[in-house]
Formats: sequence, C-alpha cells, structure tokens
Amino acid sequence: MKLSTKIFLATTLAAVVAVPASAQMRRNIRVVGSSTVYPFTKAVSERFAAANRNVPAPIVESTGTGAGAKLFCAGVGAQHPDILDASRRMKASEFKTCAANGVSQITEIQVGLDGLTLAQTKNGQLRNVSVKDVYMAIAAAPFGKPNRAKTWKDVNPSLPALPIRVYGPPTTSGTRSSIEDLLMNPVCDTNPSVVALKKTNEAQYNKICKGIREDGAYINAGENDNLIVQKLEGDPTAVGFFGYSYLEENASRLRGVSLNGVEPTYATISTFKYPGARALYIYVKNAHAQAIPGIRQFVAEYVKEGTFGPNGYLKNAGIVASPDAIRSRAAKFGTTLTPMNGAVLK
Repeated sequence: MKLSTKIFLATTLAAVVAVPASAQMRRNIRVVGSSTVYPFTKAVSERFAAANRNVPAPIVESTGTGAGAKLFCAGVGAQHPDILDASRRMKASEFKTCAANGVSQITEIQVGLDGLTLAQTKNGQLRNVSVKDVYMAIAAAPFGKPNRAKTWKDVNPSLPALPIRVYGPPTTSGTRSSIEDLLMNPVCDTNPSVVALKKTNEAQYNKICKGIREDGAYINAGENDNLIVQKLEGDPTAVGFFGYSYLEENASRLRGVSLNGVEPTYATISTFKYPGARALYIYVKNAHAQAIPGIRQFVAEYVKEGTFGPNGYLKNAGIVASPDAIRSRAAKFGTTLTPMNGAVLK
C-alpha cells in the first residue's frame, strides 16, 4: 500500500503535517453546508467535473450552515469534509471549535451576495411589509412581551387580515441566522431598555431579539428550500423565507414581498438597498488541499471572473456578484489559500 493511502497530509503555508495513518485517503472533494449556497457550489462542481475527467466528481451536501460547520470543524482527515458552504459568516465560536480540533488553517472566500427573500404565491395579498412588521409577526416575545398576534393586521393595521403563517429554515440554517441578524435584531435594538438588557442579561436579550415563535405562526420547513416553494403553492395565504436564487428560479410561480418598500432584485441586492441583502461564503480546509485531489483547482474555478463575476455562469443560478474589490480579494484568496484571522469574527 502506498504511503499516500496511509497518511493524510495536512498542508499549511509554512509546513506539511501528517495526521494519523488511520485516516484513509479519499479522492472525492466533499462539500457540506448552506442550502442557499448549495445550487451555486453544485453548478461549480458540475463545471469542474466536466473539465477534470481524471478526478471524481465532488460530493456536495445541503446540511445547513450550522450543521455543516459542525462537520467541517470536527477535525482533519478523510472522514471530515473539505469545504463549508455558508450563507452567513463563520462565527467566532465555530472558528474556536475548528482550532480546538486541529483545523487551524481556514481560507474564507466571499463568493457572492444573496437576498434573504420573503416570498408568496403570485396571488398572495401581502404587498409590502416593513422589517418591524416581520419582527412583530415572528418574534416569540417582541420587545419582551408574549406575541399574541394572529394576523398581519394585528401587527400593522394597514396590512391585510391574513393569518401569520411563515415557512422558514431551522436553527441550524445560516438563513435562520440571517433572519435574526438582518430583520429582527435591528428592530429590537431600537428599544433602549432592551439594548441595556444586553449588558446585564445577554441570554434574555437574545431571547427577546432572536427568539422565534413556536406556536405555529412560524413553521420549520427544514433545510430543503424547494419544500418551502411547494408549501407556498399549496397555501396562498402563507409566506416563506429563502434565498433570492429560489425566487428567481420560481419566478413564474412566486413573487417576492417588498421589505421597507424595496423589492428583492439583482440591482437592490447588489447595492444593499434591499434590507435582506447578505454575503455568501465558502470556507476551505487548507490541511486537505494537498491530500484530496483537485481542491485547489475546484476553488480556483469558483473564483474565476467567468464564474462568480457580473456576467459569470453563476448569475444564471441566481447569485448576485460581489463588488469588484471583494471579488478581487476573493480571487486572490482562492488561488493562494490565504488563512483567515479568526480575531475579526464575532
């Protein structure tokens, strides 16, 4: 048996480190994580496989950002994935877990932008809601008081008397984190007493600002965003949260609900005018770059201008290109696998 099948090499910019011989060699690139980033990584995977017939096609799994991060950070070796798709930035706690498990060299690459979209059927009656309306509708305890709103009209008298029924992702999803960070926290932080609570009781603050209803108004639809599309088609009074690409893909069946008077479009997301605009990432485990065939080439394919640029093929999949400077930095990191600095994470 060749040495390469017994020893899994971990590469950093400065050294090559061997991991236990019990870790058997794997030839397929393995990617886990965000359901939002999944279609983009899948498209890159298919292009990569077509151009590299001598390398097995990558395995791409939609596990959700949080669940994917747990798998990614569990260790170095063939049994652990190589790349994490993320619809939010890696958390400081996740970076620390990675480091504790020997995953010390990670490259962060922003691959594009997305819009956290609130969608409904073409015949839906919810025309425009504010970010505050969303918070008051789905928060378990808006501003610290139990949520008893049954209809959107209960939230805002100018809205129709439709039942509050929102399909969305579970707690393991980066999209769920984006709902909290982009649509709930900003509203919650307008209340001085709640902001003051953060200093004395952060757990209670998070419960008020990030806690989502569990009484049936918010329905956990799992990590399969296509399932939310199906649920909306079967329930014209409901709305659902998912990434902009799913709205664009199903434009003949669904339409977006404006947030603060702004519709989710390529233009409003690229300029961050749309309140739900967010960055998308992939994280590369540098220790696997030498041992698993094709990782460097795969990442290089992802950051080509013809892939993730304004006219790249990922645009057809619904991704919104990042600003020029961000793409330039991403292309550099993607080719050099420059490790990130965890100190900048929250």
